[in-house]
Amino acid sequence: MSSENDTSGRSGGEPEQLAFIRESVRKAKAPKAKPRTWRGAALAKELPVARVLVDKGVLHLDRYFEYAVPEELDAVAQPGVRVRVRFGAGSKNVRDGRREGGGLIDGFLLERVAEAEYQGPLAALAQVVSPEPVLDAGLLGLTRAVADRYAGSLADVLQLAVPPRHAKAEAREYPDPPPPPSAPEPGSWRRYERGAELLAALAAGGAPRAVWTALPGPEWAAEIARAVRATLASGRGALVVVPTVRLAARVDAALREILGEGQHALLTADAGQQRRYQEWLAVRRGAVRAVVGTRAAMFAPVRDLGLVVVWDDGDGHHSDERAPFPHVREVLELRATREACAFLLGGWSCTVEAAQLVRSGWAAAVAAPRDEVRRAAALVRTVGDLDEARDEAARAARLPSIAWDVARAALRTGPVLVQVPRRGYVPRLACQRCREPARCRHCAGPLEARAATGVLACGWCGREEAHWQCATCGGTRLRAQVVGARRTAEELGRAFSTVPVRTSGREQVLDTVSGEPALVVSTPGAEPVAEGGYAAALLLDGWAMLGRPDLRAGEDALRRWIAAAALVRPQEAGGTVVIMAEPTLRPVQALVRWDPAGHAVRELADRSELGFPPVSRMASVSGAPAALTDFLAAVELPADAEVLGPVPLPDAGPGGARRPGAPPATAPGERVLVRVPPGSGAALARALKQAQAARMARGGVDPVRVRVDPLDIG
Repeated sequence: MSSENDTSGRSGGEPEQLAFIRESVRKAKAPKAKPRTWRGAALAKELPVARVLVDKGVLHLDRYFEYAVPEELDAVAQPGVRVRVRFGAGSKNVRDGRREGGGLIDGFLLERVAEAEYQGPLAALAQVVSPEPVLDAGLLGLTRAVADRYAGSLADVLQLAVPPRHAKAEAREYPDPPPPPSAPEPGSWRRYERGAELLAALAAGGAPRAVWTALPGPEWAAEIARAVRATLASGRGALVVVPTVRLAARVDAALREILGEGQHALLTADAGQQRRYQEWLAVRRGAVRAVVGTRAAMFAPVRDLGLVVVWDDGDGHHSDERAPFPHVREVLELRATREACAFLLGGWSCTVEAAQLVRSGWAAAVAAPRDEVRRAAALVRTVGDLDEARDEAARAARLPSIAWDVARAALRTGPVLVQVPRRGYVPRLACQRCREPARCRHCAGPLEARAATGVLACGWCGREEAHWQCATCGGTRLRAQVVGARRTAEELGRAFSTVPVRTSGREQVLDTVSGEPALVVSTPGAEPVAEGGYAAALLLDGWAMLGRPDLRAGEDALRRWIAAAALVRPQEAGGTVVIMAEPTLRPVQALVRWDPAGHAVRELADRSELGFPPVSRMASVSGAPAALTDFLAAVELPADAEVLGPVPLPDAGPGGARRPGAPPATAPGERVLVRVPPGSGAALARALKQAQAARMARGGVDPVRVRVDPLDIG
């Protein structure tokens, strides 16, 4: 017995500090007993070979390995359970016909077979961690499909899909599932064309697929809850995925109101290991049939899945930042296809990918008629650059006279929301005259001024542009503008000294505010909900959001504006939104008309003409220059693949966020984009995965990072 164990059993009058240390040792997690090698143990009489996926997460080991099943573990070593195995011993360390040695590693038992494909001696399973079968055939097939789509390893996807084990959660008894509820009344779904028909189809056991443009206001959560109840009424399960914990809490409250307590599970990362695993087990064992959660919930093992819902698919939180970087929308599309269930993609705005689903016929559009939109939306007013230039108030206090007047009047009846871009927005270059983004003549990528030389160059293919001329108006002068937002709260506080100023942002995000008069300054995505709605909203520095060097800048700016404007009271109740952006720009016009779907359709047409995603498939490959060159020389890309670049990766700066898909900050990185037409996406992912696996197998090389369908391509 170790000395620590000897002293932990003593008692007596130790000094207080020593007693505290010993108590900490007692409460610390005890080291696990060393699993047995099962030397000389008899093997299972039936199906003595187990195929195991080891939790290594490297592509050249992305396959199963075979292990012998000791007779003592025969009953618990069932497909889907967590196991521990010895790995890496080599073929020389063999005793009594059984391989020994190697380090212990976690894994999943995938299946039991009668004979091994491997002809040499097998190591035995070291331990069955738990008899709980957490990986069934359906989840295994889904995670394998996701790994293949994103050129990743199955072990990495399973880390996202199956939460860490907690023994107390497994020991708990779970009740039988509640009986199906009655079908709900359509309620506010009647405001939408084909809304009532959608709920009726769900209640009847159908599998409709819809892209839903929600009306502004707080009713969206209750409308999702009604769709879930309609699905449960048909005897099936439902899964809802939202981008943030705050939004999950709102849908959770709506489900409790419409379904009652104990009818659904809430899966979020902040719940803690025991609570999260407990909720996940309740879903797997069938105690609940409805789930709402954030990104990790997309893999929730809902029984008899009848409906998957994605809210606000344009939010960056839906894309996982861990390899292989799956996106919620794409994963739930896979689930809807594989499990033949209904699919509902909803939001106040509309992404280009959602418009593509409608155009392809895969999903139908569900939207409200124009009179309902006008009834629910606030009045939108614009302030362009010329207006600001002529406005003395705008030059003095960064607040145009129109915005000043609207805010002053609105503060008599309620709170006013002020949205400002968060720091770090770096605008792209645009024509000084017509504001059309400056793009490369060769690949249509965004032009950027290189920091060292000031020379114009493409952010995708790296070609320099010595004599740029605007293709729209013929202008030759470029514009770039960065508008800071650090002092906004202080400036507005001085301008409106009689009302309180509250801030909501990265340091402190407010969930709700009262309906009393106040200025609420918020960064995009952190806007709190006001009791009774905001009396007005001021959307400042629109150019800084539109000017980001990204293909999605316009779409993302419109999504963030609409998310803020949707919290404002309807026009009939005096709700007004003032946006400081050029009124002729397409996203601004879409906000004024409250037509996000029309904006997405026009963006899709432009991208189709230029061969941009989602019409094409793209992958980014980044790493040190020499490593990137070696990788591109080794990969066997599809014949129709187009390589754009390499270009230097922009430096995030001290303390800045690293660009998605970038190598570690210590390495001077470069990036290439690989573009293929429709139908070649699977071949591209397969080629990148094979090249990456071969590179990892060699070892001792600089890392290269592969990301399929990256959100940020410039």
